[in-house]
Amino acid sequence: MPFGNLNIQVNSDTDNRPISDATIQITSDNSPEQMIEEALTNNEGQVNGIELDAPPVEYSMDPNANKPYSEYTITISAPGFEPQRISGAEIFSGETAIQNVTLIPTVEETNSAELFVIPDHTLWGDYPPKIAESEIKTVEETGEIVLSRVVIPEYVVVHDGPPSDSGAKNYYVKYKDYIKNVASSEIYSTWPLATIQANILAIQSFTLNRVYTEWYRNKGYEFTITTSTAYDHKWIPNRNIFASISNVVDEIFSNFLARPNIQQPILTQYCDGKNVSCPNWM
Repeated sequence: MPFGNLNIQVNSDTDNRPISDATIQITSDNSPEQMIEEALTNNEGQVNGIELDAPPVEYSMDPNANKPYSEYTITISAPGFEPQRISGAEIFSGETAIQNVTLIPTVEETNSAELFVIPDHTLWGDYPPKIAESEIKTVEETGEIVLSRVVIPEYVVVHDGPPSDSGAKNYYVKYKDYIKNVASSEIYSTWPLATIQANILAIQSFTLNRVYTEWYRNKGYEFTITTSTAYDHKWIPNRNIFASISNVVDEIFSNFLARPNIQQPILTQYCDGKNVSCPNWM
C-alpha cells in the first residue's frame, strides 16, 4: 500500500506552549473501531513521521471516480486540557500532512472530546461555484476606505459562512496560515511544484485584493473574507495542511498579480474546469 506521513503539533490555547505527553490516537474513518496508532508527544509537543495508508498518487493527477486521499480521525488528550477529536484529516500518498492542534485548559473534568469534522476537499466534494466579479475593483467612490499601498497583513478575519450569515463565527487567522489552509483545501499537495506555486499565487492575489479594497468592511461587515466558495475561498477550521504547500507559501507569501499601471492586486477568480465551467478565468 502507498502511504503518506503525518506530523502533529500540540500547543496550549492560552500561551501557545508545547504540550508534552499528550496522547495521540488515530483511527481510519473507514474502520473507526480499529486503533491504527497511539503515541505520546515529545517535549516539543510533537509526534512526527506517522505512516498512514493512502490511495495511489495517480488518483490525484487526473479527475476520476477514485478519492485521491484517505481520511483519518485524530483524538488528542492531555492532563489538564479538554480532549479534542478531528475527523476527516486527509492523507495523500508520498506527502507529509501537518496537523496543528491547540488544546483548551480544563474547566471541569469531562470524557467527551470536542469534535471538528473536516468536510470533503473542494476538488472532491460539492460546493457552490464562485459568483463572478470584476477582477479590478472601482475604488473612487466617496466614503470608501482603501489602503494607499498593498500591505501584507499579519492577520485576516475569516467569516465562516456567507457574508449575510450573521450567526457564523469570525476567526482571527495569521495571513500565511490562512493561505496554507485555503491551498490545502482547494488544490492537491501531490501536484507539480510549478502548479502549486501558480495556484498559491492566485489565492494570495485574490486575498490581497479583499484586504486592499477593504471589500467587506466597506459593506458594513466586520471581517476580511468569507469561507463561502460562492464569494471567496474555502477555509476550514482545524484542518490539516501539507508540507509541500506550506513550503511554497513561506517562500512567496508576499507576491501577488497586478495589471500594468494598476496598483491593486487582481481578484484572481478560478474554477476546476470540470464541475464548473468558467470562461476567461483561470
